[in-house]
Amino acid sequence: MTDRPNTPLLDTIQRPADMKHLSDGQLLQLADELRRETVSAVSVTGGHLGAGLGVVELTVALHAVFDTPRDKIVWDVGHQCYPHKILTERRDRIRTLRQKDGLSGFTKRSESPYDPFGAAHSSTSISAALGLAVARDLGGVTPEGLGDAIAVIGDGSMSAGMAYEAMNNAGDLGKRLIVILNDNEMSIAPPVGAMSSYLSRLYAEEPFQDLKAAAKGAVSLLPPPFREGARRAKDLLKGMTVGGTLFEQLGFSYIGPIDGHDLDQLLPVLRTVKARATGPILIHVLTKKGKGYGPAEQAADKGHARAKFDVITGEQKKAPSNAPSYTSVFAQHLLKEAAADDRICAVTAAMPDGTGLNLFAERYPSRCFDVGIAEQHGVTFSAGLAAGGMKPFCALYSTFLQRGYDQVVHDVAIQRLPVRFAIDRAGLVGADGATHAGAFDVAFLANLPGFVVMAAADEAELAHMVATAAAHDDGPIAFRFPRGEGTGVEMPERGTPLEIGKGRMIRAGRRVAILSFGTRLSEVEAACEALGAKGITPTVADARFAKPLDRDMILRLAADHEALITIEEGAVGGFGSHVAQLLADEGVFDNGLKFRSMVLPDIFIDQSSPADMYATAQLSAADIEAKVLSVLGVSQIGAERA
Repeated sequence: MTDRPNTPLLDTIQRPADMKHLSDGQLLQLADELRRETVSAVSVTGGHLGAGLGVVELTVALHAVFDTPRDKIVWDVGHQCYPHKILTERRDRIRTLRQKDGLSGFTKRSESPYDPFGAAHSSTSISAALGLAVARDLGGVTPEGLGDAIAVIGDGSMSAGMAYEAMNNAGDLGKRLIVILNDNEMSIAPPVGAMSSYLSRLYAEEPFQDLKAAAKGAVSLLPPPFREGARRAKDLLKGMTVGGTLFEQLGFSYIGPIDGHDLDQLLPVLRTVKARATGPILIHVLTKKGKGYGPAEQAADKGHARAKFDVITGEQKKAPSNAPSYTSVFAQHLLKEAAADDRICAVTAAMPDGTGLNLFAERYPSRCFDVGIAEQHGVTFSAGLAAGGMKPFCALYSTFLQRGYDQVVHDVAIQRLPVRFAIDRAGLVGADGATHAGAFDVAFLANLPGFVVMAAADEAELAHMVATAAAHDDGPIAFRFPRGEGTGVEMPERGTPLEIGKGRMIRAGRRVAILSFGTRLSEVEAACEALGAKGITPTVADARFAKPLDRDMILRLAADHEALITIEEGAVGGFGSHVAQLLADEGVFDNGLKFRSMVLPDIFIDQSSPADMYATAQLSAADIEAKVLSVLGVSQIGAERA
């Protein structure tokens, strides 16, 4: 295609083995072409741009030096893996990234042997790579063989405790393991906390800029004539700053910091490590997110996640919308509650922009806390705030809340602490696929004693649920809402607290009642319009609460209709299961009620548009219509006479 960049050298590379004959100068050219190809591909598909651009040279160097897929490269999170995919037999499909039936936006074992471990959540790479290294030494077998294990982890991901648990274990085991710390001073948001400050001090002093010798921390790996000089340089630098002491105390040899965009530094270090390393070693690499593409470098988030964009200007191509996003509604209405109550505070885990809490941080900086990529800590920190008399809103994506579940149970629920969980990206999320789907939060929260669990049917309901959470002090409370824009309903100036455990009737009908939990209500309404044209008029209710259930409303619907259908954007074990338990306990099924529960199917649904994903899940308006006809025993042909 004429709009693709000119990449004559990259065109000759189908797999990493094709790079082995290239000179170092040619590898530099390859990196330049790879960066241009990455920008071009993401401009067509959208996706995570900045992270991949920051590791182009590192990607080239790793595949040039190591023997993948025998050697296993584990990319932490995986949103930086697009250049890796281009070099590993997937360039012909790179413009299907994050599309239906296309390449995943993350590493994925089922997609390629060059992806030895799937990822999409952070801080897992060192644990996984250590497992691969131990499997290698125990005689484990993979189709490609088991060689070196290399974990590439960002400085933001290093803020999570799991990374240190893995490093502590690796240092104790002493296995040959290579960890590359990709230090770009930015994860999704700029990393926070003591770890970030520590890494900054490693290279803030002038001597680090003057002494580029990458071997300062790898004395034992150098040829004998160079060792004494390297030791002296290392001791000198350690006397001036912290150096790699933390990592060395964990049992790792430390090399760095080195310039991650300079192949003249990267290649010799990686070759030396490959040839001489015996135990665990950490290579500290400095990179710039968005490197080499002006619009990404100039963006506040360094081009972390982009919609489709114009390559020349970097301008994103977003479809216009007349409705606000659910995230912005949450953020604006939390600000309104915080203005009226100075005990309200907000907590997020490295996602201030994604959760809308960047606005809260600007208005109330002393009451907003970004704890870094540390959901476990974030949940218990929120519990501590609540125990101290504050009103914390812990704002996390549903998929990331999973990481703090033990803390939700033990530190929040058992103690009945009034932590408010704002659960963003509930339901299916589109291009990020199964790893980021908010499928399980209702099931794992509604089974906890004393928890209140809500789901907003539209953006106005979300405003009311923010107000409800702010007013609720009797134990933990959660409200969930999806990614994307609302439905365009009229918005209140400020939310009104809802009565806990009370739903609302939407329309009265006969024979069948549909009880909706969450934003499938708009699809229910569309299904009812189609059914109305066929002479069928269902009753529709919005449950609002999965826990506590509106017992009176549900039992009334069951008594007045021959069939009851629940629908939700969550997995089995959630809202519908709680309704079924209530009906069974009350003996309603003995009276012949037909009950059906529409939930996400028992599969992980790959990336596509949300509409396509919900069609796959059989939760679209057409599926709801078909379910009503089926439960009533009415065929499409005979529906008009029902």
